[in-house]
Amino acid sequence: MLQTPVAFIIFNRPDLTSRVFAEIRRAKPRRLLVIADGPRQDRSGEAKRCAMTRAIIEQVDWNCEVLRNFSHVNLGCGRRVASGLEWVFEQTTEAIILEDDCVPHPTFFPFCEALLDRYRDDERVMHIGGNGFQFGRTDQSSSYFFSRYFPSWGWASWRRAWRHYDLEIALWPSLRHTDWLREFLDDERLLEYWQLRFDRAHAGVDVVNTWDLQWTFTCWLQNGLAILPYRTLVSNVGFGPEATHTRSASVPLANLPTAPMQFPLKHPPYVFRDREADRGFTEQLIRPRLRRRPGLYGRVSGRARAVPASIWKAFGATRSLLLR
Repeated sequence: MLQTPVAFIIFNRPDLTSRVFAEIRRAKPRRLLVIADGPRQDRSGEAKRCAMTRAIIEQVDWNCEVLRNFSHVNLGCGRRVASGLEWVFEQTTEAIILEDDCVPHPTFFPFCEALLDRYRDDERVMHIGGNGFQFGRTDQSSSYFFSRYFPSWGWASWRRAWRHYDLEIALWPSLRHTDWLREFLDDERLLEYWQLRFDRAHAGVDVVNTWDLQWTFTCWLQNGLAILPYRTLVSNVGFGPEATHTRSASVPLANLPTAPMQFPLKHPPYVFRDREADRGFTEQLIRPRLRRRPGLYGRVSGRARAVPASIWKAFGATRSLLLR
C-alpha cells in the first residue's frame, strides 16, 4: 500500500487513462486526487470521451480516499493543470503526479516515496522526476543525479516547493534584461531559446498553453534542483495526432521502454548538479530544437525582444486563426 498521495491528471483519452490507472491500482495509494479538464464545445464527441475517461476512476477497488477536481468547462493544459495542482497541494503536503499518457514502472512509486521522505526538508530540492534521459549513461555509485532540468512525465514534489509557482511568471520582465539567465545558462543560444519561451509564457496561456515551462522558471528562480534517475521509470505513450503538444509518434522520446529501479537506493554523496548529466540532457533534448529551421511564426517571434504581452497575445490569436 502506497502511503504517498497520487495526483492523476486526465482529460479525454480513456484508452491511455486506463493504462496509467492500471499501474496506480497496482500501487494502491491510500489517497488518489484526480484532476480533469472539461470538454471543448467545438469538438464533436469530446464530452462523451471525457465522461468515459472520468468513469475509469470509479474502478477504484482498494482502500483509497478518492478526491475529484473536475472542471465543467475547458480551461486548457496551462490553466487546468496549474489550478489542479494548486488544489492538490492544498489537500496534501507532497504528492506523486501522473498525467494520463505517462505509464510508470511499478518501481517509480517507491522511488518517489523514498526521496520525498529523504529530501522533505531540503529546500534545495524541488522536484523528483521519472526520467533523466541519459540514454545509456549510468553511474554505478548512484541511483540518481541532481539536475537543473525538471521533466514532468511522471514526477513528485512538495507543497513547500509548489508554493513558489506562478503561472504568469510575473517576475520575468524585471529579470529579462539582467544577467540572471545568462549566468545561469552560460550559453548564448540556450539563452535566446529560453528567453523566447519565457517571453511567450509571460504573454499568457492563450499564446503558449503550458504549465511546465512556468514550473521550470519557478525552480530556476529559486535555484532549485531536480532529482532524476539514470533509468527510465516512466514512458510517455501519448505521442500522436490527438495529443496537445506531442503530436509526432516518430520522435525518439515516444514510448521509451522502462526499466526497474534497484533498491536499496544508492544516494549521491553530495547535493549538487551533475553537469555531465545535464550536458547530455541538453544535447539530446534541447539542442536539436536549436538546429531546426523555424517556420514563419518562429522566425518572427524569435526576433522579438521583450515585446508587450498585448502584442504577443494578438500575434498568438492571429496564428490560431491562420492554423484553423
